[in-house]
Formats: sequence, C-alpha cells, structure tokens
Amino acid sequence: MTTAPQASAGLADDLTRAGMRKLSLKEKISYGLGDFGNGFMFDLGQAYLLYFYTEMAGITPIAAAGVFAFTKIFDAFMDPVAGTFVDGRRNVGKNGRFRPVMMYSSIALAVLTVATFVTPNAGHDVNLVYAYVSYAAWGLLYSFTNVPYGSLASVMTQDSQQRAQLAAFRQAGSVGALLITGVAFMPIVVAVSGGAAHLTQAGYIAAAVAMAVVGVLGFFACYRGTTEAVTVVRDPSEKITPATFVRTVFTNRALLTLILMTVFSISAYNIMPAMMAYFSKYNLHSIELLSVINFFGIGSSIIAILAIPALVKRLGKRNTALLGFGIASVAALLNFLIPTNPYIFTALYALTFIGVALPNGVTWAMVSDVIDYGHWRTGVRREGITYSMFNFSRKIAQALAAGMAGLGLNIIGYRNNFTDGSMPPEQVNGVLNGIKGLQTLYPAIALALAALTLLLFYPLTEQKLLQVLAEIHQRDADEIARGEVTISELDGQAPATVTEAVTGDRPADSTRPTDPDAGDDRRRP
Repeated sequence: MTTAPQASAGLADDLTRAGMRKLSLKEKISYGLGDFGNGFMFDLGQAYLLYFYTEMAGITPIAAAGVFAFTKIFDAFMDPVAGTFVDGRRNVGKNGRFRPVMMYSSIALAVLTVATFVTPNAGHDVNLVYAYVSYAAWGLLYSFTNVPYGSLASVMTQDSQQRAQLAAFRQAGSVGALLITGVAFMPIVVAVSGGAAHLTQAGYIAAAVAMAVVGVLGFFACYRGTTEAVTVVRDPSEKITPATFVRTVFTNRALLTLILMTVFSISAYNIMPAMMAYFSKYNLHSIELLSVINFFGIGSSIIAILAIPALVKRLGKRNTALLGFGIASVAALLNFLIPTNPYIFTALYALTFIGVALPNGVTWAMVSDVIDYGHWRTGVRREGITYSMFNFSRKIAQALAAGMAGLGLNIIGYRNNFTDGSMPPEQVNGVLNGIKGLQTLYPAIALALAALTLLLFYPLTEQKLLQVLAEIHQRDADEIARGEVTISELDGQAPATVTEAVTGDRPADSTRPTDPDAGDDRRRP
C-alpha cells in the first residue's frame, strides 16, 4: 500500500515534470508573434503620434508633450489594475486565465490605435481634449493587453532554458515590428495622401488601420498557438485586497531588484535614441546620419537576441544580463572618452545596443522566475500583479528618460540652431559636450548602476530556481494528498495522476480553510 508521504512525493515529481515541459517551435514563434503584434500598435504612438498631433491636429508642442507625460503616468498606474483583474478572475475556462483577456483586449486596442490618429478638427482646445481622452483610453487597453501577454510566459513552462528561448523570440518579435513599422507607416500615409507635400488625416487613418490589423493578427497567432500548461493550485475564494498587493510586491526581493534595475537600464536605453537626432545634427554635423546610425544600432541587437539561449545555458540568466550591461556600459563610456568620429561612434553605438539587448531580452525570462519566487515566498501565485509592477517600472523609466533628455538639454544651455554663430565658441563647445554626455555618459553610468543592482541584490540563480520550484510542487502535492484541493482550484494542464488524486475519494473531515490569510500561512514555507 502506498503511504501518504509516498503519494505526496510522487505527485510532486509529476508536477515538476509537467512544469518542465519542452516547448515546440510553433509555441515559441506564436509567443514571439504576440510582441510582434504588440509592436505594430505600440511603436506607432512612440514614433509618429507627436508629429501627427503637431502637424495634423495643430496642437502646440508643449501641449502635445503634456499628453504624452500624462498618458505615460496614467498607463503605468493602469498596469497594476490590469494585473489585479487578471489574478482575480474566478470563471476561468478551457482557454486559460491570460489568453482570452489578451485576445479580446487586443481587438479593442486596435480600434483605439486607429482612434488616436483621428482629430475632430474643431480647434486647438477640442483637439487637445480629444488627444488626452483617446490616448489615455489607448493606454488603459494597452495595459489589459500587455499584462496578460507578459504573464502568459510564466505558465507556458517552468524550464529555465525554454523561458530563455521564449524571451529571445519575444525580443525578436519586438525588434521586427519596430523595423517594419519604421519602414512601412509613412509610405502608406504618403501614398494615400497623394504625395508627401500634403499629408492628410485619411492617410494616417489608412496606415493606422493597416498596422492595427497586423497587430491583432499577431495576437491571434499567439492566442491560438500557445498553451497555459503549468499546473497551478489556486484558491478561488481568496479576495485580492490592498494588503494582498503589498504582500505580493514587498515580500519579493527578486521583483524589487528587477524593478530598480529596470529604472536604470530602460532610462539608459531610451535616452540614447531620444538624444540621437541632436547628436547627429550638431556633433556629427549631419541629420541624415540619424537613420544610418539607428539602423546599425537597432539591427545589431539581433546578434544579441540570437545569442541569448546559448549564453543563458552557459552562464545563467543573471550572468548573461551582467555580461550585457558590462559590454554596453564600457562601449558607451568609450564613446564619451574618444573624440567624436562618425565611424567609431556608430561601431561603439552598435556595440552598446548589442550589450543592452542581452539584459533587455533575458529580463522577460527573469520575470517568469520572479513570479515563481513570489509564489514560493507567499504561498500564493500572482502572475498579473507581479508582471504589472515590473511593467510599471519600465514605464516610469521611460518617463524618466524623456524628462532627463529635456532637463539635460535645458541644463547644458541648449537652444535651437545654437551653432549659427549667435553663441560664443566656448559656450557652443560646452553644449556639444553636454549633448555627448547625455548621449553616452549618462547611459554608461545608468547601465553600470543596473549591473551593480543585479549583482548585489538579485537572489535567484538557476540552481536556486530549481529548489524553489521543487518546494512549490511539494507543497501543492501535500495539499492534494490531504484532499484539500478541488478540481476547480487547478489551473493549467494537470497530469493525469494529479487529476485522479484531486477527483478521487477524500478524507471525510478534510476541509479547505476559507480565510485568505489562513491559506497563505498554510502554504507559506
């Protein structure tokens, strides 16, 4: 006869084997197509919306900047709302917890993507109000699309190598969308408008519709081609309260480390393209070099993306990220110290992007590990809240980069066409050095701080993650063996042995605690 401890150990082994599932190439491509579709709607706002506001809607630049600043902050705070909603879903059907929310939200997001490239042409103030409302609504739906998409990876597999490959496919999808939208959007606008001399609102709408359709198709491919397979034991009676949110975030050292690291790394990553137009025009004396440098910078990141799985296998995720930070920080610092030369600058700029692409890519896999770590720490799995707080930090960092660029230009005394002879030569040199510092020295320092944060505070290694997962599975197996889990409390694709144990005969006196805090204490290590 099998004893209870033996049964529990067997169930734990089954849960571990199920969690360590190998993903098919189709699943990896499908997941990457999700971020590909995401980019077709996200990148438009980043690259073209400001120009549309000022040129088509007649909104002043400072007012348009206010739209972006408000929406970034609003959008950041909507991420935790979306995460709480996803984690709190009660009626989870066969399609899973995350995929349906992602899919339906992406359709609404596509509609709002088009709506942002519409203006009522009713005067500056009315156009401005419409811009605020439409872009804020876009930000809300973006959170409800992106948070479940990002959380999905954590329940596709718990295998470290497979997660690294998912991260690489996701990053490849993102870069692919950035390159295609950068090439295709404006030609569509020009073609529908009848020429570049007189761009029309119809041209922008046509281009936005085309991009939005591709975006939805990308998310549909992700929805159809992925599976929420990892078995998770959840208590549907537990309510998410502010205390739940605080406990999820502030007991997770790995998450807090990733948040702080991201503030440094993403602010460095975003300030570089923000300053590149100024650097090309004034320091390299050719605005035409902007597209060439960006092509080599963004394109070279593909090298790093392809290398991520092999590097993670050899070094682990944390050390792969540290390697990337080291390469990028040194390359950026050299670009600051070496006299400006377009060829040397472009080569080192490309090397900086190669370095940054490593932590940017592998971080998506680390977020899934952080979700497991939080589950282990608290006894409750909160994918949506955990991912949303990580995403919150990314958006705060993006806002910080935008603020740093504007504030930095003000501090160094920049003004438009300052090289026209109206400024003393020594002051011109000071501004040029300041632009170079913002372009290269700030990223070098910020990336070094990101590396230091990860090195000193991140608690997860590949070996530690295996231990965490084993203990989670053992706790779940113990509950199942004691008859404390019902079939409605299982998410994912449970092994047959687990399903049989859950649906079989139970001890007559076994009841599941109904108090959420009691549940936490029972499952906390």
